[in-house]
Amino acid sequence: MTSRAARRRFLVLTALRWLPAGFTLPVLVLLPLERGLTLAEVGMAFAVQGFVVFFLELPTGGLSDSLGRKPVLLMAGVVGVASHGLMVVAHGFGAFVVVYALQGVYRALDSGPLDAWYVDAALAADPNAEIDRGMSAAGVVIGLGMGAGALLAGGLIAWTGALVLPVIVAVAVKLANIVVLSLLLKEIRPDHRPRGSVRDVPRVIGEALGLLRRSRILLALICVELFWGFGMVTFEMLMPVRLAEVTANPDTAASLLGPVTTAAWFASSLGAAVVGVAGRRFGVAYTAAALRILHGITVVAMGLFAGPVGLIAAFLACYMVHGAANPPHMTLLHSQVDSAHRSTVVSLNSLVAQPAGALGGIVLTALAAGTSVSTAIIVGAVVLALAAPLYLPAARVARSGNLEDTQPPMVATLPQSATAKGS
Repeated sequence: MTSRAARRRFLVLTALRWLPAGFTLPVLVLLPLERGLTLAEVGMAFAVQGFVVFFLELPTGGLSDSLGRKPVLLMAGVVGVASHGLMVVAHGFGAFVVVYALQGVYRALDSGPLDAWYVDAALAADPNAEIDRGMSAAGVVIGLGMGAGALLAGGLIAWTGALVLPVIVAVAVKLANIVVLSLLLKEIRPDHRPRGSVRDVPRVIGEALGLLRRSRILLALICVELFWGFGMVTFEMLMPVRLAEVTANPDTAASLLGPVTTAAWFASSLGAAVVGVAGRRFGVAYTAAALRILHGITVVAMGLFAGPVGLIAAFLACYMVHGAANPPHMTLLHSQVDSAHRSTVVSLNSLVAQPAGALGGIVLTALAAGTSVSTAIIVGAVVLALAAPLYLPAARVARSGNLEDTQPPMVATLPQSATAKGS
């Protein structure tokens, strides 16, 4: 299998992974409310998902590195079908707690193995494969999948009036994903990596954490997620409140959020599509640093613009930069990790954003209540931008072309086209 073939399979599987998420996005809160839950109960049930992800993220990453990517992804697919299938028939608080707990297991199993498989497969076919292009293309596919799924879900609801119908479609797509996954994903394991067992998971996790102690670049990249997790509260939680504030009408804000969110995911896709050009021109690390600063600027605009048009424009720009920021970050992260620990480190990268997001939710909402929503958004924007210097260690090493002093010798390096400053 060539690196291009691996990228094509990666993108197909990425699309099938995120399309169901787009279908369920508009009804995640509305469906349980329709089934009789209060908003507080929905919040408590949804919180269960976060706790499950937090506790399982590292063990499932270690399981992927030990047993293999394909078995873990197939397990994730089965759990995903079970969670959405139960959502179709769930009534009552207890049933939805189980739904979101299963969704947490799914997210933990699904976090990392597909990306890790692609990087392993591409580098096995071509050690100089341009991983950054695959990551950028995946960002495009994710944005399109989420946006298209949400748009189609809205159309189905408008046509039938049934909030459960998009969930049923999501189950069908997830079943198709399991079939396609079993056919397309050929396990790639370097010769020095024998298949392990569940007993190997603690050892794999320990070795992955050891990489953080030996690589200041990897440690800095993981720390970026602390700032991102805190700052994302601005555009995920505070944006609806800010929109209601500038429209002076919560009902108007609610009616705008659906199409605006869909447009935001398409903007995210556009950002991921164009970021590769900047990465090849200025270097992946410098591009990643600049995008964190730009992200902060767009969020500041969300806090300062007084009218709905300006706020929505700033929100779309925020999501465009958000979509552009992830591919270079993940490219740098994969460049610092060997195949044996790839999924575990990706899971760790995802894990550290969870407590940071929880802290951001507490601090920024309290700040909004005590001062103003605009003030809280601007503070969150500053935190987002403060992550930019954490890319400088990778930028300096990429410019010198010597990675040996900052990472274990077995770790794969970025291809020249991804690290070179200039064309």
